[in-house]
Amino acid sequence: MRRMPEPRHIPYELPRMADAEGVARGREFLAELLRRRSVRDFAPDPVPREMVELAIRAAASAPSGANRQPWTFVAVGDPAVKREIRAAAEAEERESYEGGRMPPEWLEALRPLGTDWHKPFLETAPWLVAVFAEQHGVDPDGSVRKNYYVAESVGIACGFFIAALHRMGLATLTHTPSPMRFLSQILKRPANEKPYILFPVGHPLPGCRVPDIGRKGFDEVAAWIM
Repeated sequence: MRRMPEPRHIPYELPRMADAEGVARGREFLAELLRRRSVRDFAPDPVPREMVELAIRAAASAPSGANRQPWTFVAVGDPAVKREIRAAAEAEERESYEGGRMPPEWLEALRPLGTDWHKPFLETAPWLVAVFAEQHGVDPDGSVRKNYYVAESVGIACGFFIAALHRMGLATLTHTPSPMRFLSQILKRPANEKPYILFPVGHPLPGCRVPDIGRKGFDEVAAWIM
């Protein structure tokens, strides 16, 4: 039986701040995130690659099951590839909205958002970032390595990504056309990766408008046992 290597640990220190400072920082962060909105109207203005890279680096710092880091972020700035992605996404979305894939209750739930199968933002936004979930790893010798809590891990990384973009003054949208197999084909991703989310990234179009919707009250989303 192969002996498992002993775990290695390194020192970790998080400077402890006064409670008042921690609360102040928490309030500041909350206020910033409350200004975040999903955007469907993007300015065509270019966004430096470094900003997208920083957001991906922030996402890649997220915790993951057994530290497998089962994600790949594919950033697309090529107009021709963005056009191909838009055409494929709209074909799937049209089938969902008008072809009967979405049941009536789903369409009713989407009605306040005012969405339909047209997705021009997939071309207008200067960047598209497709996130792929690695269902299992493949070692250099071809052997398969199991990943754990893949959906949860990639979801956390995507949350980091969204927050990082917002911190830099950029907007995005969690676009999930279903099915998304076309992303694997267009972006030539390996078979062990599954499309997870497609993020358009850019600056909001001047005069951009977003749906007038609210959020659940705090008491609806939190419970305390003390």
